[in-house]
Amino acid sequence: MAELVRLRETHWGPLEDAQATRQARLGAADLRGRILLRALLLARRENLAALVQGWRRSALAILAALGLAAVLSGIGIALGALGNGSRPVNALWAAGALLGLHGLTFLLWIASFLLRPAAATGLGRFWLWATRKLARGPDHALVPQAFLNLLARAGALRWVLGAVSHGLWLCGLTAALCTLLVVLSTASYRFIWATTLLSPDSFVRITRTIGWLPAQLGFPLPSAEVVRASDGLQALPPEAQVQWSIWLIGALAVYGIAPRLLAFLGCAVAAARALRRLEIDPALPGFSTLRDRLDPAVQSTGIDRPADPLHEPRLRPLARADLAGGPVLAGLELPPDLDWPPAALPAGVTLAGRLDTREERNALLDALAATPPARLLLACDARQTPDRGALALVADLAAHAGQTGIWLLPGDDADAGGDTRAPLWRERLAALGLAPEAVFGAGAPALRWLERGHG
Repeated sequence: MAELVRLRETHWGPLEDAQATRQARLGAADLRGRILLRALLLARRENLAALVQGWRRSALAILAALGLAAVLSGIGIALGALGNGSRPVNALWAAGALLGLHGLTFLLWIASFLLRPAAATGLGRFWLWATRKLARGPDHALVPQAFLNLLARAGALRWVLGAVSHGLWLCGLTAALCTLLVVLSTASYRFIWATTLLSPDSFVRITRTIGWLPAQLGFPLPSAEVVRASDGLQALPPEAQVQWSIWLIGALAVYGIAPRLLAFLGCAVAAARALRRLEIDPALPGFSTLRDRLDPAVQSTGIDRPADPLHEPRLRPLARADLAGGPVLAGLELPPDLDWPPAALPAGVTLAGRLDTREERNALLDALAATPPARLLLACDARQTPDRGALALVADLAAHAGQTGIWLLPGDDADAGGDTRAPLWRERLAALGLAPEAVFGAGAPALRWLERGHG
């Protein structure tokens, strides 16, 4: 997911991530963990996780379709190699039809270790190409690209594509073997060899050479007499045809299925090992710019002068234990002439002070993100116009509380007898989604509402 978000931001510009960055700093201990957590949060918000799930389903569906095509091809090759039974089957031609293309592609795969990984496999790369072709839209196309980047970075690209390719070949060859077993068990075939230049003894040597390794694994060889007599000019007993059938089945199992199975298992194990070593590289473009925000070397306090009581911050950073999920009261940019904070606070209420500086706001946001309170009451100056910055801060703070209330000070016009903008505050807060009953004027109702959130 982190690679997908990185590509998205590289192509379309940085995402708004203040909230995700804050949660990542609180939720993970090191930079790599924070990058991953930030990416997960942004992917959920931008619906990128759904794109990944959709691409995964498409990739598996394409892989299943290719597997079905491989099975049907294997069946077709086996039936083509044997024919319809009306003519004798040339044993060597049948073996070549079953193993020829497989042997050629397998040798090319072995030779590919001398080449770059991109040229490693055919069917695996075709599968990846098909998944990219089905990805529609700019964001959809980033998903297979992110997948390819991760495989290449981990050194697993060759092994994953190799496992796909060998798996598809294994499906086809297994289907061909099953077809041979069914057809040879239910129909009668006559195996022969035919030549113009070679002698019968040459076919004896060829048959023994091909059948030596299967014979070591329990597939008996046709006897020399049977091979010499299989020239198409002599009638052979049924036992001779059984020997040829077992020879053909053994050759397919040993030279076809066994190498593909071993190669598939080897690629799968190598891919798993490579992917286990995969980790975030913070030096990559798109990640390197996150270090200052996710893992700052020094936490700025906004103070660049010697300690002075007049310049000390009025809000210390709140810890999880400070909130403990209880109600919280904070003042949002309140002027000194307002009577704040209240003289008597309900029991269990945490006073977060005045939010006048960026450091104070970030400290409260971090504390709320770590331990969301049951209720949050924000005291605002009703004489000031509710601008977009203030409303955005209210929305950010409210996102971390079970319930949020606004305490308008000094109150409505009727209460204060002065020039206040309380009606405008109520209108803007309603547009923000805050319930009217959660907006309070001067007096004790706000504190009583906050007290009900205790416990």
